[in-house]
Amino acid sequence: MSSEHVERRLAAILAADVVGSCRLIGIDEEGTLAQLKALRKTLFDPKIAQHHGRIVKNTGDGALVEFASVVDAVRCADDVQRGVAEQNTDVPQDKRIEFRIGIHLGDIIIADDDIFGDGVNIAVRLEGIAEPGGICISDDAHRQVRGKVESTIEDMGTQTLKNIAEPIRAWRVRIGPSSSPATKTPTETAHPLALPDKPSIAVLPFHNMSGDPEQEYFADGIVEDIITALSRFKSLFVIARNSSFTFKGRTVDIKEVGRRLGVRYVLGGSVRKASGKVRITGQLIDAVTGAHLWADRFERDLIDVFALQDEVTLSVVSAIQPKMLQTEIEMATRRRPENLTAYDFFLRAQQQYYLTTRESLAEAIRLAHRALELDPRFGLAAALAGDCHASNVALGYANDPQFDCKEAVRLARLALRIDDGDPDTLSRVAVISAGMVGDSEGEIEMADRAVALNPNSWRTWNNRGWVYLMAGLPEEAIRSFERAIRMSPVDPLLHMTFLGIGHALMGLRRFDEAIVVLKKALRQNPSFMPACRGLASAFAHLGRDAEAHEAAARVLEIDPAFTISAWIARVPKNSKLFIEGLRKAGLPE
Repeated sequence: MSSEHVERRLAAILAADVVGSCRLIGIDEEGTLAQLKALRKTLFDPKIAQHHGRIVKNTGDGALVEFASVVDAVRCADDVQRGVAEQNTDVPQDKRIEFRIGIHLGDIIIADDDIFGDGVNIAVRLEGIAEPGGICISDDAHRQVRGKVESTIEDMGTQTLKNIAEPIRAWRVRIGPSSSPATKTPTETAHPLALPDKPSIAVLPFHNMSGDPEQEYFADGIVEDIITALSRFKSLFVIARNSSFTFKGRTVDIKEVGRRLGVRYVLGGSVRKASGKVRITGQLIDAVTGAHLWADRFERDLIDVFALQDEVTLSVVSAIQPKMLQTEIEMATRRRPENLTAYDFFLRAQQQYYLTTRESLAEAIRLAHRALELDPRFGLAAALAGDCHASNVALGYANDPQFDCKEAVRLARLALRIDDGDPDTLSRVAVISAGMVGDSEGEIEMADRAVALNPNSWRTWNNRGWVYLMAGLPEEAIRSFERAIRMSPVDPLLHMTFLGIGHALMGLRRFDEAIVVLKKALRQNPSFMPACRGLASAFAHLGRDAEAHEAAARVLEIDPAFTISAWIARVPKNSKLFIEGLRKAGLPE
C-alpha cells in the first residue's frame, strides 16, 4: 500500500459476487463472461450510478462498491437483485447468473483509489453467507436503514464470519416487489415471498423409496394427514397441500422452496415399505438458514394402514410444533426491543411463563400487555396474561389474590370475545374459569371443545387435565395429562403436568405413585414449590414423617410466608385430603 493519499472515513461498502453454476469456470466460460459483461453494462453499473455509488474495483466475477449512504446501498442492491431475477425468469437454472450481495457500514482506509480495512472484510464475508439472489447486511447497516427502505428485513441472528474476530449480527433483506406485472405462478416466480408474522411451514411430498408406484398413495396420505394436523394450530401458517405438491417428484433446494412458498420451515421425508414393515423418516429444516432442526425415524409393522398413518402423524406433529415454537422464541429473544412486534412480545411472554416463578410471571404479564397494546385483537396474548394472573393465585405468588382473580377473569373474557374458536384460548380460559369461577359443567364443555378443535395440541390436553382435576374427576384428569405428555414429552412446562398427575393420584389415595411423579416434577424444576407441597402431604399420609418434614422445610425455604390457611383460600373444594397431609407434615396453620 502506498503511503501517499491515505484517508480514513466511515462508508457503506457493498460487496457482490456471482454464484451458482455460471461462475467464470466450466464449459462455457466465454459465454458466461459475455453474459456477465452485458449485465454490468445494462444493469449493475447504471444502478450504482443512479444510487450515487462508486465502483472501487471489479474482482473477476464480483465487485466492491462504496456508498456515502447505507440507504442508497440497500436500495441499489434491491434494484440490482430484482433486475437480475427478472432477466432470469425464462433462463434455465443451469444457465443463470445470480449475485450474492453483502453490505456493511464501517471504517475504511482509502489509498491509491482502493479501499481496505475491517469494513471491507466484513462486507465481503456477509456476501459469502447471503443466499443466491439475496442481500445480507450487518447490524450497523440495519440500524441506518430500518424504516427507510420498502424491503422486509429479517434477523439472521449472530453469525461467525471467517477471519472476523468477533461474531456479527446479520440481517437478510427480502427483495422488494417488482413493478412489472406477474406472469408466473407462485412456484415459478423468481421473487421471494415475505414471511408471515407467525411460524410458517410447508410439508413436501415424502419420497416413495419402496420401488412400487402404488405406494405413492400411502406416502401422500401421510403427508396430507400431517398438513391437516398442523393446520389445526391457529398459531401456525401452513401451506396448503396443492401448493406443496407442486414440488412432487422434483429435486429441490430447501431454501428455494422457502422463498417460493414464503415459509420459514420445511418438513420433508421418505417412506419405505418392505416385508410387512414400513419405515418413515422425517426432517424439519429452517428454510432461511438451511439448518436441520429435527429429524427422526419411525419403523412399524404394517397391519392397519390408517392406524399407522394416525400414529406417525401424531409423532411428527407433536415433535415439530414445539420445536418450531422454541426456535421462534429464541429468535424473538435475540431481537432488539425497538424491533419487536406484538407476536415477538407474545413469544417473550411465553418464555417467561414457562419459568413459573413469581418474577417470571410478573414479566410475562408485562410483555403480554405490550403485545395487546400493539395489537388489541391479539386474543392469545389476552388469554396468556389471564393465565399468568390465575397462576399467581394458584402458586401463592399474589400479593392481592382478589385483584389477580378479577384480572384473570377479565382477560379470559376479553380473549373469548376476540376469538372463541381458538383451541389454545379456549383451553386457557377453561382452566382460568375452573380456578376462579368454579362452573364445572361449563368448563368441562369448553375444555372438551378445545381438544376436539385440536387433538394434537399439548396445551389442550394438559389444560383439560387441570379442568377435570378441579372438577373432582381425577381418573379422567390423569388420562388427559398422560395424553399431553405423549404430545410433548420434553415440554418446558412438563413439571406442571407432573404436578397435575401427582394431585390426581393423591385424590385417589395412591400416595406412593404420587411421590414418584412429584419427584419427576422437581427434577424438571428443582425450585418448584408446589411439588414440594405435594411431597410433604403425600409423605405425611404414608407416615414417612422424616421425609414429610424435610419436604415441608423446603416449602418454607422457598416461601417463608406460607401458611395453610392462606393456601386453603385458593384451592379447589375437593382438596381436603391434601390439606390434611400438609397439617400432618407440620406446616404452619
